Amino acid sequence: MAGIQVVTDSGSDIPPQLAKDLGITIVSLSVRFGNDEVVDTVSLTPDEFWSRCAALAAPALPETAAPSPGAFQEAYLKAHKEGYEGVVVVTLSSEVSSTYQSALQAKDLVADQIPVEVVDSRSVSAGEGLVAIAAAEHSKSGASLEEVKKLAKEVVERTFVTGTIDTLENLRRGGRISNGSAFVGSLLSIKPVVEVREGKIESESKHRTRGRSLDYLAQRVNNYGEFERFAFLNGGAKDFDIFKDKVLAQREIKDPIFADIGPIIGTHIGLGAVGIAFTVVASGSNKNENNAVDGEGDNPAD
Repeated sequence: MAGIQVVTDSGSDIPPQLAKDLGITIVSLSVRFGNDEVVDTVSLTPDEFWSRCAALAAPALPETAAPSPGAFQEAYLKAHKEGYEGVVVVTLSSEVSSTYQSALQAKDLVADQIPVEVVDSRSVSAGEGLVAIAAAEHSKSGASLEEVKKLAKEVVERTFVTGTIDTLENLRRGGRISNGSAFVGSLLSIKPVVEVREGKIESESKHRTRGRSLDYLAQRVNNYGEFERFAFLNGGAKDFDIFKDKVLAQREIKDPIFADIGPIIGTHIGLGAVGIAFTVVASGSNKNENNAVDGEGDNPAD
């Protein structure tokens, strides 16, 4: 079997059937509940994760751990054994996880057996997933190792993730956002909208009610041009369908992907998150220009 194998990690939240259809190999991170360590996607589903989180005594949170270089090495050698010509790996943002470094270390371990290229998605959840999906589709078209890598890196620059969460506390305690931002959010009991910016999860705006944060988030889809791919993200939110309908009432979106936010990202953003991830059609503009939106900054104006 000739071709390029695409590998990503379980932080990408790619729906399992879609990953299977595209032949994407998933390397799992792990989640620790105290002394109990479980493997994401292998022995822990999103529903099971949220149930276990609910059973934790406050303020305890689970912890996540990146895959070992050996886990990536195993995936690379499997591709070699199956006859692939090379491997392109898409990982969680190196700003929030050491997964990228593990993938790079494993590359060196197999250098004499199969060529590997590692791409930092600079994103999380379905944002990472959309990059891996684009790479897998390009691979299936017969693209070379260098061509698949080049396409993946280019898609990184056109892919965005934003969502609303119930609290900034999980992000603060996990060291993924500043203490000051989390304190203001807690003090005002606001419902923040966050986005991935320069590979990190940042506070985008703050709203006084959940409904207003959902309205604001839904309206953001109008600030972008044509979508190449679009995904809805659901972190066990009871009002997910309400949000989805708000978005689809504003724009026609062809073949959206529905992704459950899994344990890796869910640990850091908490139960009830909803969001969107999308890749815009290439237009010659860079990511910062495409990402210009009329937001509220950090002021809870509504």
